[in-house]
Amino acid sequence: MSVIATEPRRLRLLPLHFMRSETAGRWLHAVVPITFVLFLVVVWEIAVRELGVSKVILPAPSVIGEALAQNWPVLLRSLAITFSVMIEAFLLAVLSGIGMSVIFARFRILEMAVFPLAVILQVTPMIAIAPLLLIWVGLDHVDRALLILATVVAFFPILSNTTLGLRSVDHNLRDLFLLNRATSWQRLVELELPSSLPYILGGMKISGGLALIGSVVAEFVAGSGSATGLAWRIVEAANDLDTPRMFAALFLLSGLGVFNFAALTALQHLLLRTWHESAIRTER
Repeated sequence: MSVIATEPRRLRLLPLHFMRSETAGRWLHAVVPITFVLFLVVVWEIAVRELGVSKVILPAPSVIGEALAQNWPVLLRSLAITFSVMIEAFLLAVLSGIGMSVIFARFRILEMAVFPLAVILQVTPMIAIAPLLLIWVGLDHVDRALLILATVVAFFPILSNTTLGLRSVDHNLRDLFLLNRATSWQRLVELELPSSLPYILGGMKISGGLALIGSVVAEFVAGSGSATGLAWRIVEAANDLDTPRMFAALFLLSGLGVFNFAALTALQHLLLRTWHESAIRTER
């Protein structure tokens, strides 16, 4: 009799346990946004067809898919170029930002002198820097200008977050390392950088998106050079009033941005999941 009485209660608790499980959480994080995006695409398709909107104004998703399939080889090559500029700019921003932050942590007078210049560089519009940079690197090296401009855009979040992280190291742990006569290198590698890792990874997630934005905007401003990325394909499609091809290129750019963010989020979870409060899964 007791078994029969407790069985419904056990069954009622199953959905709650399922919702709390790590596997279910991962599935929900993937299924919910994908389902919502598919719903929006269906509404978009139906609305465009029912209202008779011209494809020059707003093409239906099916028309965009056809344009993507027809121009796939060209768009794929352009995607590879944009991806290459984004990755190179991101890596340069990470290395230079972390390196400069470490120098700032060691020499505060240098931080007071240089950090305002980094702020000025960050808030200066790229469209104002591009012509001067093209003169410096030469019109025959537009690809270098694209890389520099994208790096400049992605640089500041790394510098700012890493500097904040190095300042936020536990003073008690810092005193403990000093008490045990740890060298400057040991304090950096074994204490300061690991403690700053959440800040660095947060800056990397911001910088990754800015590297993509910077590479696209830089190509709009500085031109295509010898190689042609997705930004220039958008300009070509706009000149031809080929709106479906524009949306196809935008779709690839959005996909690249989502992939970039997802990869950096996975990296953040991988590095922090065993020790940092932001990544440790709690049972509630």
